[in-house]
Amino acid sequence: MSSVEAVWRIESARIVGALTRYAGGDLDLAEDVAQEAVAEALEKWPRDGEPDNPVGWLLATARRRAIDAFRRRAARDQKYALLAEEDTDGGDGHLWDPDRIDDDVLSLMFVACHPVLSPEARVALTLRTVGGLSSEEIARAFLVPVPTIQARITRAKKTIAAARVPFEVPPADERRRRLGGVLSVLYVIFTEGSTATAGDNLLRKDLAYEALRLARTLAALLQKAGRPGEAEVFGLIALCELTASRFGARTGPDGEAILLEQQDRRRWDRSAIRRGLAALGQATAAGHGLGPYGLQAAIAACHASAGSVAETDWERIVLLYEALGRVAPSPIVELNRAVAVAMASGPAEALPLVDELVATDRLPGSHLLPTVRGELLLRLGRREEARAELELAARLCGNAREREVLLRKLEDQ
Repeated sequence: MSSVEAVWRIESARIVGALTRYAGGDLDLAEDVAQEAVAEALEKWPRDGEPDNPVGWLLATARRRAIDAFRRRAARDQKYALLAEEDTDGGDGHLWDPDRIDDDVLSLMFVACHPVLSPEARVALTLRTVGGLSSEEIARAFLVPVPTIQARITRAKKTIAAARVPFEVPPADERRRRLGGVLSVLYVIFTEGSTATAGDNLLRKDLAYEALRLARTLAALLQKAGRPGEAEVFGLIALCELTASRFGARTGPDGEAILLEQQDRRRWDRSAIRRGLAALGQATAAGHGLGPYGLQAAIAACHASAGSVAETDWERIVLLYEALGRVAPSPIVELNRAVAVAMASGPAEALPLVDELVATDRLPGSHLLPTVRGELLLRLGRREEARAELELAARLCGNAREREVLLRKLEDQ
């Protein structure tokens, strides 16, 4: 990675945020001039040497490009005419203001995750503008064509402009309402990284760790903004840390998936577990009760504290899933609760819960439901029925590594 790429990956959110503020909230223009500055740096820095202040150089260059754009637009837009008349001495001090830069990044997060955008657009725009990932990197992570990602990002920026979404940290009441949308975007990014829905790799660690980095950034920014006790932010951080702690044991040397009961727990990252438990403690200390992410983190903590599958407190996990089903009901929560019931009380207790999901067709097209049903039927000795379920699961599964596990089970029958 070149020095330009390294600076961009670390500081892109601050750069784009500062430029968006300077451009009067025009995110599209801010990103365009930022990319032009990066392109110029890729040409000049190898030849002339890296400047003493790389971020300042990028900001000053992008600012000059923005001023050129303001002047081109001035004749038809009074707002840009006023901006073009501002100080044009090339300085960048008012852009890189340490007292405002954190607000810029926080504003950028809330804009990228604004509810006027579709969920897919929010994810793409967040990874692009806040995470600093290229369209190619985002497309590769989600296994979609690059033009599809580029179209989502372009459409998202046009939607934000058309809706006149202000570039600002929302007022306290609105921020509280919209925080859930920001967290849901980070959760989607992390979930795709921790168990890829398709492709040849079980994990996409870079994507998962980017979501964790953004969640920690969000927590720090909210703390500076005077909202340090947002329990669900810490709940999400705890969930990400505790889930990521098992990454090293979830795949073998050739990338094959290793199930929980077969994992070498000595390979679990104890530092990540400690960080996750600390974040869960912060979520609990907020005093509002655990929300959906905190409850999922509490479930992950049960696994992290157990020496083996047999030693896991499955009764507590069942209770936590019941609580999760009340605050955030979903068929996936019910399916996971059924798995926990099977571990705590046996497959005969869990099968009716799974059959209810089948009868109501609440997970159409998902391989997870026939996977769990097949496992329960195997444990009950109903091998022919189990085989049919596992064959269906293998056909529906989009991830090659998960499919391998299902096919191995079929071979063992």
